[in-house]
Amino acid sequence: MVTPESIRLNIAQGMATEHLSVAGDGQHFEALVVSEAFAGKSRVQRHQLVYQTLGDRMRAEIHALSMKTYTPQEWQSQK
Repeated sequence: MVTPESIRLNIAQGMATEHLSVAGDGQHFEALVVSEAFAGKSRVQRHQLVYQTLGDRMRAEIHALSMKTYTPQEWQSQK
C-alpha cells in the first residue's frame, strides 16, 4: 500500500529539499516541496523533477498526486 511516508521518502532520496511534507488517504496525495532545485524552473518543470524521484510509482501505484512547489525564497514569502 502506498503511504504518504513512502512517497515522502522517495522524494527526499531523489532530491535535496529544505521542506517536504506529504499527506494523503492511500489514493490521493498532496505534497509540499521546497527546494533550491526549483529556481528558474516553470511549474511544469518543477513537477517533472518531483515525478522523476517517484519513477514508475507514478504509473503503477500512485493514483493522484497534487503538488505545491516552492524555492526557499518563495516559501519564506508564503509564511
